[in-house]
Amino acid sequence: MTDDANAPWLIVGLGNPGPEYAGNRHNIGFMVVDLLAERIGGKFKRAQKAQAQIVEGRLGPVGPANRRVVLAKPMSYMNLSGGPVTALRDFYKVPTAHVLAVHDELDIDYATLRLKLGGGDNGHNGLKSMTKAMGPDYHRVRCGIGRPPGRMQVADFVLKDFSSTERKELDWFVDRSADAVECLVTEGLERAQSAYNS
Repeated sequence: MTDDANAPWLIVGLGNPGPEYAGNRHNIGFMVVDLLAERIGGKFKRAQKAQAQIVEGRLGPVGPANRRVVLAKPMSYMNLSGGPVTALRDFYKVPTAHVLAVHDELDIDYATLRLKLGGGDNGHNGLKSMTKAMGPDYHRVRCGIGRPPGRMQVADFVLKDFSSTERKELDWFVDRSADAVECLVTEGLERAQSAYNS
């Protein structure tokens, strides 16, 4: 697989399947790819070759910056995300550098974004599974959710819905995260970092 400018991008929203998880902090990745699917007018369908739901389409302005993308939501639960992502990467012949994970990030304040290529998993089970399956050299859009209050366990915090205060900003945050994904894919990491890293 060559890192070819014309190769498609695989944009993976990390989350857990099922209605009981839909509003959880851990599922912000799903929320962002849902919005991207809406923007390109696609509906998620079951992937043939992987335990995932996908939408295929094009992202970005008409012209040379327009990119072929596969939006994906692994249906395997967070800690097994690597299997479906690798299967999709191989099936669509996507270079690892064209894989982009959208995920919640505890060490960043709520509604703050950081974009990067490669790095550690910071204890995030979805990233841990992806890195184990294909190495660390994929892009990340890290959506800040902040740390748990008081003595609340991390696992309880990420599997809770956003608070009523957080929900006031959630639509804006998901929209901005989707813009950041689009910018990274169409204009490159440096441009996206300078526009969206806060």
